[in-house]
Amino acid sequence: MTGTILTKREKDVFELLVLNKSTKDIAEELNISEKTVRNHVSNAMQKLGCKSRAGAVIELLKLGEIEI
Repeated sequence: MTGTILTKREKDVFELLVLNKSTKDIAEELNISEKTVRNHVSNAMQKLGCKSRAGAVIELLKLGEIEI
């Protein structure tokens, strides 16, 4: 199951989130809108069954989807 939960873009967003980047920073770096960043985070949280960004990050680290 590892490597299949997130889309490429969701993974890009979370990899920047773990670097303590803001929604605005992530949007600028990926050349997408802040709303799109929030949508990617929300979609990933829904897939993982998490209620917070922090919870999603923890789950993704446990699953090996992202690294610190």
